[in-house]
Amino acid sequence: MKIIDLRSDTVTRPTPGMQAAMASAPLGDDVFGDDPTVNLLQASLAERLGFEAGLFCPTGTQSNLLALMAHCQRGDEYIVGQEAHCYKWEAGGAAVLGSVQPQPLDHASDGSLPLERIAAAIKPDDFHHARTRLLALENTLGGKVLPQDYVDSAVALAHSRGLQCHLDGARFFNAVVASQHAGEGLAQTAHRLVAGFDSVSICLSKGLGAPVGSVLLGGKDFIHQARRWRKMLGGGMRQAGVLAAAGLYALEHHVARLADDHANARLLAALLADVPGLQVDAGPTNMVFLQIAAERAEALVAHLRAHQVLATGLYKLRLVTHLDVSEADVRRVAEVIRAF
Repeated sequence: MKIIDLRSDTVTRPTPGMQAAMASAPLGDDVFGDDPTVNLLQASLAERLGFEAGLFCPTGTQSNLLALMAHCQRGDEYIVGQEAHCYKWEAGGAAVLGSVQPQPLDHASDGSLPLERIAAAIKPDDFHHARTRLLALENTLGGKVLPQDYVDSAVALAHSRGLQCHLDGARFFNAVVASQHAGEGLAQTAHRLVAGFDSVSICLSKGLGAPVGSVLLGGKDFIHQARRWRKMLGGGMRQAGVLAAAGLYALEHHVARLADDHANARLLAALLADVPGLQVDAGPTNMVFLQIAAERAEALVAHLRAHQVLATGLYKLRLVTHLDVSEADVRRVAEVIRAF
């Protein structure tokens, strides 16, 4: 029986077309800056989203860390959400390696950081305080897309107070597909969602299906500084075009199809909506959250595993649809859960 892995959209395997692109990629040495496939990925994604330059990184964790360290100096501070990946799930890298202090704020129910809390968190120019230098937002968060009116206001607020703005776009193209307006192309939507940000990290290894990699985008001077940090942190790779080719293939072939993942998540939520004892929460992208009474949680996880279904969490399960999960798989998962 096929294992249906809903733990994350990072578990995808390269498609045959992606493997062929990787096998035929022209290669050089990226540390010397002459891998043509890496250079093409960096330049094409920067142009696609309206930035001057890009930097290919092995992971989104490193890409975010490079951004924090390039924007901030020792003793500086960045404002960030309590649940944001670059604060909660990246091992405290900014503080440990960059001596950059996080100022975490509680999220509102839609994933945003209320503007009044951001304003109140900005420190005065006083040597008693860390210097507030950066606002870091994440789109999406928990499967929810930040409201664009809010993002525009938050970026404007930060810039008016002298802060830079970084966007963690771990699932950026999920947000793009979910935010597309009628008559608006995906390219227009993408530009709208990054407008005003000084840097953005785009992950290629989640819903887009590449095996590894993220690209950090920003101004030329910013990327030059980030490249130096990348080398120091061990992120300088050699014939990395093998990996960059997967990213290029993903950007060309796997963006529009994210709508399929979103539809499968909505279908799964609908099929489970009337199950007694189960609270179902789904946003507009590719995540479904199931909350169950504590005394039944372990038994449900074991039941799923026995039926070749993998999920993360316990009392609140996270089910993530992706490239390797079909509509038939989703219907089977719903049957397994309803049987329990």
